[in-house]
Amino acid sequence: MLTWYSDFAHLSISGFRIFQAEILHNLLERIEMLQFRFSAVLKELFQSNLKRPLTGITRNKTSLPIHYCSSNASLDVQVSFKLKLLHAGVHRPLLCAAPGTRTYCTKTEGAAIPVTESAIPVTDQEKKDETATEAATEKRRKAGILPSLEDLLFYTIAEGQEKIPVHKFLTALKATGLRTGDPRLKECMDTLKVTLKNTSDGVMLDRHLFKKCVQSNIVLLTQAFRKKFVIPDFQSFSSHIDELYESAKNLTEGQVADYIPQLAKFSPDLWAVSLCTVDGQRHTVGDTKVPFCLQSCVKPLKYAIAVHDHGTEYVHRFIGKEPSGLRFNKLFLDEDDKPHNPMVNAGAIVCTSLIKQGASNAEKFDYVMNFLNKMAGNEYVGFSNATFQSERESGDRNFAIGYYLKEKKCFPEGTDMTSILDFYFQLCSIEVTCESASVMAATLANGGFCPITGERVLSPEAVRDTLSLMHSCGMYDFSGQFAFHVGLPAKSGVAGGILLVVPNVMGIMCWSPPLDKLGNSVRGIQFCTDLVSLFNFHNYDNLRHFAKKHDPRREGGDQRFTFGPMDYESLQQELALKDSLWKKVVPTDCHEDSSTTVVYRMESVGERN
Repeated sequence: MLTWYSDFAHLSISGFRIFQAEILHNLLERIEMLQFRFSAVLKELFQSNLKRPLTGITRNKTSLPIHYCSSNASLDVQVSFKLKLLHAGVHRPLLCAAPGTRTYCTKTEGAAIPVTESAIPVTDQEKKDETATEAATEKRRKAGILPSLEDLLFYTIAEGQEKIPVHKFLTALKATGLRTGDPRLKECMDTLKVTLKNTSDGVMLDRHLFKKCVQSNIVLLTQAFRKKFVIPDFQSFSSHIDELYESAKNLTEGQVADYIPQLAKFSPDLWAVSLCTVDGQRHTVGDTKVPFCLQSCVKPLKYAIAVHDHGTEYVHRFIGKEPSGLRFNKLFLDEDDKPHNPMVNAGAIVCTSLIKQGASNAEKFDYVMNFLNKMAGNEYVGFSNATFQSERESGDRNFAIGYYLKEKKCFPEGTDMTSILDFYFQLCSIEVTCESASVMAATLANGGFCPITGERVLSPEAVRDTLSLMHSCGMYDFSGQFAFHVGLPAKSGVAGGILLVVPNVMGIMCWSPPLDKLGNSVRGIQFCTDLVSLFNFHNYDNLRHFAKKHDPRREGGDQRFTFGPMDYESLQQELALKDSLWKKVVPTDCHEDSSTTVVYRMESVGERN
């Protein structure tokens, strides 16, 4: 500042005025430049606003959107008027609309002038209507910008061609883990069959026909191809399962159960593994379509039904929750004269008496079968009358347990013990295949919802309590070791089955008739042990600082935080925002389809770098 004043010390008054005029002239030039730039910005702003969709136009004046302005005046006039207001603002404050008032536009000398009208307040209902209208408009705008999921799926598989062969689509679909017979895809597959009949060659689909076929199930299909299921890389996971299956297949130890004559007829070479994830991804290997009886594997299922119907507190008035530490068919009760748990014979017999009390055995049986059919997604659930008769004829031990329970008054009042035993033998003689039983296990893994139908079958309380007791008591006298080494809920049966549940991930059924000395399938135990050795499915594998195993729920090292249903718009936005690309992957051999083709999965652009 001292330097500035010293520069003017030698100037005369007239010289100072000339210098002052030059400074003012420069300031005016700068103001004009800023004014020009501001005018250009305002013009661009008005142009962009005019291009936006106008909401609320069809309503009357009193319901126009707040600050909405319309005029036939030229844009330049509007900009000029705005600048005049800015100049005027040097001498007086700008007028602002008070809260709760509406600003309208009037014409004055060809320009649109905003006028505040405080006499008409804005009601809450009008605000809600405006918000809803704007949201709907925004949704339509986005829908117009983003490509449809059907188009994305078609162009991905077509690889630039105008038509795609249907086998290419079906083989790629199976590689994701979904089956063409999945109940959720029924409408899609039915439309596909009808469409192919009406095409000239019965093989090729153009874009229009493809969209027609997949549109009813496009969200599920996009989830599958976008690897949004719980096991993203299902082909790789399935190949590991096949390796574990082959490893256990070489075992020759164990004996087929013969204390029930009908069970002794099964070949010791039978061996099967089926799995179903909570998203309905399926994989099977071995003799998975051979029916066998559930035997003790039905115990957790009927316990779940009893808890579903009556609640935990009522059921455990009659049955305990502790492992017995004894053989499953011992005549022994806890200190309260109750069976130790529902997974041993005494507890299972009492649990049977709690189902549909007062009804006939026929009604009770149909009731349980209906539950099991829902749990299996309406896949095979049958009944072996030969096994039922065989159980009945060789059931002296169970009759002894029944009379002991009756003496100790373990049953609800009015229970017919002999009738309950008949019902108990019937439930043990229910038939399943490995495939249908794996869906039952997956229903437990999925919190009571059947993965392939989406139907709620069991209450969350029933599923939680069932899995807890399977974990602590489900493997006979091997339960402690199984919980220690495998760390998953499971239930074995003397027919050779092991029902294994990986909560929130999948259900697995292993079946091989040869049993060890504790009554568990030799191959089944080996498979479960190897499974947890390879994958981090053990309950405590994910502790901090723990040695990491392979996690099939991850892809590319990233944790998959969510899985399950997504809506159309969410998927559509994700594909657009991530600038996704579909990458071609060569599939491995498929057990259901010997044909090979390319499989596609989507990756973001960042994954390629």
